[in-house]
Amino acid sequence: MNAAEVLSKPLSLKNGKIIPNRFAKSAMSETLGTIDNRVTQELVTLYRTWAEGGTGLSITGNVMIDRRHIGEPQNVVLEDEQDIELLRAWAEAGKADGKQIWMQLNHPGKQIPKMLNKEPVSPSAIPFRKEMQSMFGTPRALTGPEVEDIVERFARSAAIAEKAGFDGVQIHGAHGYLVSQFLSPHHNQRSDEWGGSAEKRMRFVLEVYRAIRASTNSGFCVGIKLNSADFQRGGFTEEESLAVIDALASEGIDLVEISGGNYENPAMAKGNSKVNGGVKQSTLAREAYFLEFAEKVRKRADVPLMVTGGFRTSEGMAQAIASGATDLVGLARPLAVEPDLPNRIMSGEAFTSLVKPIKTGIKAIDNMALMEVSWYARQLGRMGNGKPPKQHDRGLLSLVEVLSVMTTRGVRTRLRAGE
Repeated sequence: MNAAEVLSKPLSLKNGKIIPNRFAKSAMSETLGTIDNRVTQELVTLYRTWAEGGTGLSITGNVMIDRRHIGEPQNVVLEDEQDIELLRAWAEAGKADGKQIWMQLNHPGKQIPKMLNKEPVSPSAIPFRKEMQSMFGTPRALTGPEVEDIVERFARSAAIAEKAGFDGVQIHGAHGYLVSQFLSPHHNQRSDEWGGSAEKRMRFVLEVYRAIRASTNSGFCVGIKLNSADFQRGGFTEEESLAVIDALASEGIDLVEISGGNYENPAMAKGNSKVNGGVKQSTLAREAYFLEFAEKVRKRADVPLMVTGGFRTSEGMAQAIASGATDLVGLARPLAVEPDLPNRIMSGEAFTSLVKPIKTGIKAIDNMALMEVSWYARQLGRMGNGKPPKQHDRGLLSLVEVLSVMTTRGVRTRLRAGE
């Protein structure tokens, strides 16, 4: 089969739900909510663009479960049904032409900028490394009742998402956010039932999953985004990740998306660089950052997989599916600049993504993960307003604009909170 045929093939999940093709939009933080973290028409427009562009499964940017703890200004928070009509419009837009849309649910834990919250929480009171402490405060360790409350918040948000018409939810268990913090021996140094051994550190994510299952119907999909590893000394390892996937697969999870890294070591933004000098040669040859780990999962767990990070050509995407290494091709940045790429590939086009490193020529700026994030956030904002992405937008302009907007939003968010 050629690339178009491979990538056009539907994927049947174990619960009977069908994803119409092998293209999946991985979560990107849109920051298109209101200043008080409510749903907007821009999100409806953005996700209709991706569905109509051919993406079989769209996973939303991280929707927060607690308005006291948000990762960025203008994240959407889902605690109640006050936005149920706009939520329904969002879900309907993402399901255009028979597509699926899942809502990613998240709690940032200690990964909250100081401008938003000076008293973050985490499994343990472990600060960020020294050079990041000016941006992120030292967290307070969660109490047992607080942990249980967070579990219930995940379940409540999932139930509202189902009522609004979303096809499923994805637990954000990667990139250094709260679920990932519980799994990491570096960030979780508790000695109670929520930490210590690898099994106890795993308990939080299992309880979140079970609570979501208990609050939703059997046909509602539940997935997870999980690090293959933190790539951080003393952190979450590949073996521990495999054990978590084994446990979730045995409980019936519908989809595992594999990623890696955190804010202190952002492999998700820069590629899986286990070796000095950047991305591994094997990764360059096969495009995707985490395919090797996915193949390890395949040998021990019967669970649908989505691999995100590094896919740039129709040939590379098709090879990953045809080899059996992954079931879905996870795309983020490519869909931020070419939202119709799935339709183009499925029509037979030999595709190579326009995505390339965003450079200003100023080394200190170009080395910042925020540089890339700001550029792509600007493109999502354009699409949310019904405009095409600006494929040759200037990097420094995007960074200055987004930083200015984020600072203003942060101040306004703190003023609303009464700080």
